[in-house]
Amino acid sequence: MSRASSTSSRCGGNLTDPQKSKPLRYAIVSDIHSNLEALNAVIAQIDAQRADALLCLGDIVGYGPSPNECCDVLRERDVVAIAGNHDEAAVRAAAADRFNPLAREAIDWTRTQLTPQNREFLAGLPRERRVDGFCMVHGAPVRHFDYIMDVTDAQHAFGRTAEALTFIGHSHVAEVYYQDPAGRTYQQRLLHGGRINVVPEFRYIINVGSVGQPRDRNPQASFALYDVEGAAVEIRRVAYDIEGVQERMARAALPELLRERLVSGW
Repeated sequence: MSRASSTSSRCGGNLTDPQKSKPLRYAIVSDIHSNLEALNAVIAQIDAQRADALLCLGDIVGYGPSPNECCDVLRERDVVAIAGNHDEAAVRAAAADRFNPLAREAIDWTRTQLTPQNREFLAGLPRERRVDGFCMVHGAPVRHFDYIMDVTDAQHAFGRTAEALTFIGHSHVAEVYYQDPAGRTYQQRLLHGGRINVVPEFRYIINVGSVGQPRDRNPQASFALYDVEGAAVEIRRVAYDIEGVQERMARAALPELLRERLVSGW
């Protein structure tokens, strides 16, 4: 696999402002899925680490019982966010046409719960953004809601982008794909977290995992810390009150399987 060709794209929506000082440490979350308990636990860790900015890679809502509360938290903290497929389906019913029955039931419920302010917030999210030299997309470069699940998927994704560093979510699996100068692509799972040293000659697609519904057999919430000056990304896992969110899902009559998978992390 060769490095990105001249037809490869650059991520749009550049937010870098040369008149402002750049953050030194970014906290990056994804796939919150209306899980307020998990989000609060992650934010407590982020605050303890004194991150300079918080970014969200989409799927703020869907599956869980707290869509408005999670949107409110992000809006109050001026989080830089992009849209996931569940966010789009929450404000546009046709976007859920290809959802599985459980996801469809949860997003239909979510749509009835959203306040006008949070509906407007979700509707205004772009599908990609470029921040401080790296790209934010929900699922994959260019094809924003595609999944990257293995090395073959990652090779195709690297071929569609000229970016050296891209952060994604969508699969709910914390992992990194990296491509060496010869175009060889590798995969590393980060089930229990871990550190990724960002080497200039390599390119990276880093999945930060899921805050609200991990699917890598570790039920702990997942997020990333990116140290720009230190050229390193750390994936962290955080325990949270799973029983509490399960109880509120039951009260909202959300599907039982969605409640059960929070315990299994699958």
